[in-house]
Amino acid sequence: MYFSRSAFVGAMLALSTPVLAQDVTPDTVLATVNGVDITAGHMAAAKERLPDQYRQLPDDALFTGLLDQLVQQQALGKDHTEFSPASQFALDNETRSLKAGEILQARVDAELTEEAIQAAYDADFAGAEPVEEYSAAHILVETEEEAKELITQLESGADFAALAREKSTGPSGPNGGDLGWFGTGQMVPEFEAAVLELGPGQVSPPVQTQFGWHVVKLNEIRVKGAPGLEEVRGTIVQGLQQKIVDEVLSAATDGSEITRAEAGTIAPAFLSDPDFLAQ
Repeated sequence: MYFSRSAFVGAMLALSTPVLAQDVTPDTVLATVNGVDITAGHMAAAKERLPDQYRQLPDDALFTGLLDQLVQQQALGKDHTEFSPASQFALDNETRSLKAGEILQARVDAELTEEAIQAAYDADFAGAEPVEEYSAAHILVETEEEAKELITQLESGADFAALAREKSTGPSGPNGGDLGWFGTGQMVPEFEAAVLELGPGQVSPPVQTQFGWHVVKLNEIRVKGAPGLEEVRGTIVQGLQQKIVDEVLSAATDGSEITRAEAGTIAPAFLSDPDFLAQ
């Protein structure tokens, strides 16, 4: 669907045209061209395919322009009975996509219920034990000697964040070495072991990991329980949607007779041939 400049101008002029209020259904006929009805459903579907800059216009601004567009297209295509190969292939693909989309959406709408969301939340979080999380910072350098020198400076009263900004080679350096909050299993083992040995406010001896030598400061420890349902609703919904889609697709393909071209028998270069569909 395109939206021509002339149609857009017509749409803007329609702002000053009064629209009579009436009950409208998708089957409400808005125009008839050579015996073919153009309905409110056709117009609503056409709006969905407009670029965002037009879709954001008020409905009364779009009405005339969209109707003009549909009327022009119907009048133009009245004697066109055969598509070009490229258009026919595109139409086949669009039909496949629309059918598949409707089937998948129907299943998601039917199965993605509040009960299903609550059950998924309960399964993942209901029995979750509170866990400790740690707020820490570090200074990353290349050698143990550099790390020891940093510790000497810290023991003499140097500011940890200032040293991190000046000396650290890690990406957290400009932020004073701050690593934010993390739980067990999120850091490399040597680093995690060092953190677990510290109390809030304490600084570690030099710690070697695959990244270099670290001086670690533990800022704070907190105990975090299971998140509330609303905190994780988006993640749960996304996971359930994907699960439903995967199940529907698997059932559909498993229940179909499918043959494919053998691997390596078709050269994929045709995909980049601009003249391929013109053959």
